[in-house]
Amino acid sequence: MQEIKTQSESIPFSQLSSQEQVKRLQELAVVFLRLGAIAFGGPAAHIGMMDDEVVQRRKWMSREKLLDLMGITSLIPGPNSTELVIHIGYEQAGWRGLIIAGSCFIFPAMMTVWILAAIYVRYQTLPQVEWLLYGIKPVIIAVVFKALWNLGKKAAKDTPTIIAGVVATVAFFSGTNEIFFLLLIGVAVMLVKNFWHQPDKRALLLPLSGIFGQISTAATFSISTTNIFWFFLKVGSVLYGSGYVLLAFLQRDLVERNQWLTSQQLLDAVAIGQVTPGPIFTTATFIGYLLNGTPGAIAGTIGIFLPAFVLILIINPWVNKLRNSPWTRGFLDGVNAASLGLMTGTVYILTRSALIDWLTVIVAITSIIVTFRFKINTAWLVLIGGMMGLIAKFLG
Repeated sequence: MQEIKTQSESIPFSQLSSQEQVKRLQELAVVFLRLGAIAFGGPAAHIGMMDDEVVQRRKWMSREKLLDLMGITSLIPGPNSTELVIHIGYEQAGWRGLIIAGSCFIFPAMMTVWILAAIYVRYQTLPQVEWLLYGIKPVIIAVVFKALWNLGKKAAKDTPTIIAGVVATVAFFSGTNEIFFLLLIGVAVMLVKNFWHQPDKRALLLPLSGIFGQISTAATFSISTTNIFWFFLKVGSVLYGSGYVLLAFLQRDLVERNQWLTSQQLLDAVAIGQVTPGPIFTTATFIGYLLNGTPGAIAGTIGIFLPAFVLILIINPWVNKLRNSPWTRGFLDGVNAASLGLMTGTVYILTRSALIDWLTVIVAITSIIVTFRFKINTAWLVLIGGMMGLIAKFLG
């Protein structure tokens, strides 16, 4: 493969001429528009594509630098692969590169999901679409289950994180507000890990027991463009662990608390997100359109991705210090463990909605086996599930 490298790419953006700056920004736009249009397979696949494009072909940075940026994205809320794109844009061209790289990576997925949402709203009552989703939903259970397994292997690493995961699962089913609980568990594990072997400081952990008892369920809101924006801004500001943890927030707030969606609609949204490229967070585009048409789609998309842009702009200069801090590592351990608990509850609820007869049970079990035994792109797995649903319809 031919390597692509220009002389200006090793020069800081501020030292380039105006013409060279424009050229670099244009190159960022082209690269990430293309990646955003073909980035199927989830965050791991996205990162692999970026490694090939940014490190191997274009030599924009070393693999060590890319790994450092990957590490810091796991310490902050938001979509990890999209945040990595935003980091790369910032490294290459400052705040302008940050905006262009991130926006271009998100745009193809957003437009694809937007179009599919419009088609879904128009045709969801047709038997063909219903049977297509009938086959896809059990596959989504397998995809989420695999994500839960992968997260669990990393999150449940010691006694504090195991306890945190169990407590978060119980909290999910008890109706506790998951956002505050995520943050409080993160703080609790951080303090335990940093103070546990220092008896004179253990008393600092005691006030947390009172805080947990004061968490209450958030108030419900009516559907409006403003409320859609604020809901997804809130989620994008605190969501750790994986794009699939998004399901826990959507299930609790949109399905159970505010009753804006049904569990079936949530599964449909996730299914459509799986057959489109780019970040799974564009599920917000789909849901926003379902709730309030085009204004809702725009509000949901901006709301869920805006925190990632702001956080990267603030944190990028501090990457090295945050990466090595035991405090931020402890907080991340706690939040990831809590995310595992939330995902466990969500998988249970979605499974009840998706597995409605013997065929969906077989599809789900087969999909789980395939996802664990073979490295298959999840988009292909979802498409196969959809085809099986259509075949089941025609065979009666």
